[in-house]
Amino acid sequence: MARLVAHVREAPPLPGVRVVVDVRPMQEPEHAPLTAEYLERLLRAFAAEPLAGESFVIVSRALRPDPAVSLAAAGLPVAGHRRMPPTGRVFRSAGLTVDSFLLRGAEIGTASAEVDRKSVFHTAGGAVPLASGLPIVATLLDLAPWDLPAVYAASPAARFGHRLRARVLRDATRVIVCSRATAEAARRRLHLPAERLVVVPLAVDESYRAAGRDVELGSTVRDRLGLPPRYLAFAGRYDARKDMRTLFRALVHIRDQAAGTSRPTRRRAGTGNGAGAPLPTLVFALADNGPDERSAVAAAVERSGVAEMVRVVAPADQRERAAIVAGAEAFVYPCLSEATALPALEALSVGVPVIGSRAGAMPEAVGSAGIVVEPRDPARMAAAIEALWSGGALAKQLRRQAHRRAETDTRSWSDVAFETRRVYAEAIDA
Repeated sequence: MARLVAHVREAPPLPGVRVVVDVRPMQEPEHAPLTAEYLERLLRAFAAEPLAGESFVIVSRALRPDPAVSLAAAGLPVAGHRRMPPTGRVFRSAGLTVDSFLLRGAEIGTASAEVDRKSVFHTAGGAVPLASGLPIVATLLDLAPWDLPAVYAASPAARFGHRLRARVLRDATRVIVCSRATAEAARRRLHLPAERLVVVPLAVDESYRAAGRDVELGSTVRDRLGLPPRYLAFAGRYDARKDMRTLFRALVHIRDQAAGTSRPTRRRAGTGNGAGAPLPTLVFALADNGPDERSAVAAAVERSGVAEMVRVVAPADQRERAAIVAGAEAFVYPCLSEATALPALEALSVGVPVIGSRAGAMPEAVGSAGIVVEPRDPARMAAAIEALWSGGALAKQLRRQAHRRAETDTRSWSDVAFETRRVYAEAIDA
């Protein structure tokens, strides 16, 4: 089984490490937002607490703004950077293969000639140098291609790319995952050796926590968006990793049960049901992925017949998203594949209980501060929503648990950076 990195601050990581890091996902966050955020937070945490002798070589894509500039300005000791031509869109399925050759060239000369200098290559995007002379540390943030192959590996090109990515992970000296459940899934599905898997859980950014606890900000955002006094919230991307069909069917079930009929009816949320209680309103706080995604959500809501129970909003930034989630009765996150559970961790960090699916890292993250149901089970999802929406004894207990988690969970990106440095040291010594 994968190991959690021993978190012992008194034993500092190996000093003097040179890290070659591929930051190209940061240049195209619309394609891989979680990877981009992970690299941004991790590198800025390194910059905030530099180690003696540590340095970084930044590998980025030409023809786009170079993150090396802002990272160096933030204090990251950038020893050099390599600019690579674009490959993915031009070469399609061969992009990772071409990347491997180009990264081999980028790697040459990055290690110091000093005999005591240690170097490692870190990737979170999938490509590594061909026949690398450096130990490889790869971070695995997504299992969707292997959890949902019918969606994410449907074409020959996609299957080729994901087979190559699996090979990269199998060849890595260490593979960082964010939960024990993800480690076990990676071991089974990708046949990764357990001794190379290391669990380094993600952290919630402190600015998110602060925004979620800002009462004035929350009131301002909710007033501007016209949100009701009580609501449920979903935040994140709308894609095939989410079990939205089950969520919409659960809302239909709740509405029809309230109306005393099994046939679909139209009833406005907040106007009350047969028992006099309002129907729940679900607020979708979508990530900033453009009007196409919002249109897709609106169309799916309309097709499902629950438009009167759903509000779709576009928060301006992370602070507004945190304010929306913090004001919710519960955070609803139905999923079929989830390797990090970061959205659930964010909700819990502001004291909001979670309704999630038994998929990937979700059960491990939610624990006793929410309800986890089987995927593709609308009746159980509906029962969980009704339990938290009712405000009864269970809802109060789960909210207390969520508040306790928010008060006691002090994990930060500084901790993630510290533990990642320990993985670098392990990889060099392996």
